[in-house]
Amino acid sequence: MEGKAQKMPKVAKVKNKAPAEIQITAEQLLREAKERDLEILPPPPKQKISDPAELADYQLRRRKQFEDNIRKNRTVISNWIKYAQWEESQKEIQRARSIWERALDVDHRNITLWLKYTEMEMRNRQVNHARNLWDRAVTILPRVNQFWYKYTYMEEMLENIPGARAVFERWMEWQPEEQAWQTYINFELRYKEIDRARHIYERFVITHPEVKHWIKYARFEENHGFIHSARLIYERAVQFFGDEHMDEKLYIAFAKFEENQKEHDRARVIYKYALDHIPKEETKDLYKAYSIHEKKFGDRFGIEEVIVSKRKFQYEQEIAENPTNYDAWFDYIRLLEGQGDIEIIRETYERAIANVPPSKEKDFWRRYIYLWINYAFFEELEVQDYERTRQVYKAGLELLPHKVFTFSKFWLLYAKFEIRQKQLTTARKILGMAIGMCPRDKLFRGYIDLEIQLREFDRSRKLYEKFLEFGPENCMTWMKFAELETLLGDVERARAIYELAINQPRLDMPELLWKSYIDFEISQDEPENARQLYERLLERTNHVKVWLAYAKFELEQDSEDGTNVRQARRIFERGSESLKSSLDKENRVLLYENWKEFENTHGDESSQIKINSKIPKRIKKRQKVVDEDGFEQGWEEVFDYIFPEDESNRPNLKLLAAAKNWKKNVDVTEE
Repeated sequence: MEGKAQKMPKVAKVKNKAPAEIQITAEQLLREAKERDLEILPPPPKQKISDPAELADYQLRRRKQFEDNIRKNRTVISNWIKYAQWEESQKEIQRARSIWERALDVDHRNITLWLKYTEMEMRNRQVNHARNLWDRAVTILPRVNQFWYKYTYMEEMLENIPGARAVFERWMEWQPEEQAWQTYINFELRYKEIDRARHIYERFVITHPEVKHWIKYARFEENHGFIHSARLIYERAVQFFGDEHMDEKLYIAFAKFEENQKEHDRARVIYKYALDHIPKEETKDLYKAYSIHEKKFGDRFGIEEVIVSKRKFQYEQEIAENPTNYDAWFDYIRLLEGQGDIEIIRETYERAIANVPPSKEKDFWRRYIYLWINYAFFEELEVQDYERTRQVYKAGLELLPHKVFTFSKFWLLYAKFEIRQKQLTTARKILGMAIGMCPRDKLFRGYIDLEIQLREFDRSRKLYEKFLEFGPENCMTWMKFAELETLLGDVERARAIYELAINQPRLDMPELLWKSYIDFEISQDEPENARQLYERLLERTNHVKVWLAYAKFELEQDSEDGTNVRQARRIFERGSESLKSSLDKENRVLLYENWKEFENTHGDESSQIKINSKIPKRIKKRQKVVDEDGFEQGWEEVFDYIFPEDESNRPNLKLLAAAKNWKKNVDVTEE
């Protein structure tokens, strides 16, 4: 009405607009919701049903639950499956069938529904129902091969062979993939139906015209003794693909078939025809098969010459495109070495080593240097021209940029070559020059091993001294030097080397060096020296592994009065006191665990009680996760340890400890 005023909606007024005392962030709400999702609910109590009325009531409640779940969301197929399977477990097949049908109305393209439904019918021996279901499934979803496989398998298990064959025929009308046709063929072969299998192959190679299928068809005929038919199939395949779609696999299979029939002339004609008509870049396997055939049954020299010339042409093309393709050079030279023409091989080596890498980075030279090595090996072993071998090594060393990098292997091979020529002085000069120009660990080790093999131990000592001047932080060098002196029986010298080593300001692996020194003293039956080493090591480090090794060492000492056990326990006690100040609680836990194991084996009741009182509690706590920029990323759960010793020493926890003891005493009194 025009005269009436329009009513305005009422707006709720907020009386108190002050912020709440306790603020709840969105992050906290999300975290609490996630924690509730992660809570594991206890399993429901088991229910025993004793009479039909109670069973009916239980079934009614369960059905109502299932129906409610379905009503909430009909598209969740798992609810339908659980409902139907539950009805089946109650022996209510008709109800279960009804549920399956309702589910199919919701989603008739769900493969799992059809499979579960038919499996239920087959489990309950409802063959006709299952057959009807398979018919519906393959009619609605004919491209789902799983339905066809299970349908044919069921018919075959029921010994309904004509029915299974009819299903296969229906399946083949949809032109499925290769495996389906092969399954049909295997089905016919199981019942010795060779002619039927042949007809299936005929349809198969037309439906899927691929070379491998024609080959399978021919091999099928060959395996069943139909040689003439197999040959006709190969010939048909050659005509089918023609000259435009030639494939070397077809001709290789055809030729091997003729070879098996002792028709070597036929096989040779097939190979030559294929090699003449197929592009050269696609005949790698064909050449290989042809050469193998000729080596067995034909003129070996003629075919090898053809193959070698072909490969030479290919390698020359690769080298022309990329002269620094050293893998191609290796293959080319290996091919030429098989022919045995020394001058051509030598010329090829010279051409190869002329292609120096353009960059001064070592990675580009790693393959190149092996050309020089193989060249030297060829001259020494094959040609036995030792002077030329020496010239190859010298030229290679002159080419290498030793100020930038070198190859220790090349120096060592040159020196070993001179030793084989009984030029020991020359070999030493080579290695000495190598160490002077470009000292490397591998060079030192190779030179020292050489002198040790020659039993020149004084020279080995001098080399070790130079090696240690070059790299005093290398622990392995110190250990090998001491090991050499130990083998030579000079124990005091070995001990002095170890002392020098552990006093070095910088070491790459000091833990291995100390362990080696201690093992050395133990092997020399000097437990007191080893004990002193452990004490010196503990002055430098407080690592838990040192304490554990020290305790193990004391325990392994021979003692009839139990001194070794007391000494080991004393080590554990010292370690415990020392690690108290450490922030790494994991080390303390590891020490206590090993101590507990020790007391369980060697201790008495009082000592076991003592160590058990030191075992920490493992607790779970939450801490903030902060990224590199200082922003909070949420919370994470971490494990921490609370040590009883630390609790008793903290004033704010003394009252809590006293309360725990009082509660424990009250419980004991009430008992």
